[in-house]
Amino acid sequence: MASSATTFTATYTNSTNLSPSFTLTKDVPTTTSTNTTSSSSEMTTSDRAKYLHELRQIAATFQDDINRELTQRMEEDNKRAGQNGGGDQSKGKEAEAKEEENYGEEVVDEDE
Repeated sequence: MASSATTFTATYTNSTNLSPSFTLTKDVPTTTSTNTTSSSSEMTTSDRAKYLHELRQIAATFQDDINRELTQRMEEDNKRAGQNGGGDQSKGKEAEAKEEENYGEEVVDEDE
């Protein structure tokens, strides 16, 4: 008995062409019933609950895969930007560190 499935696809394309595009796919079963001729209206409550649980797990792993790919590309883009920008990158880090140090505090300029 063949099980029917639907394919979920996520495609990422970077508009700046810095990172290559990628496509992820996941096969998602359309029913958990072993009888391919039965409809979802014939599924028991426990079958539906099991099916929804499986869908949630598939969606979570799919999202994890997408996040992992995007994080990898973001890190590659940041490395590339750091190599191309050199000196400006260190000034940004210093300003960011100072901002984090003073987070939540009112900073008064002492120019007077």
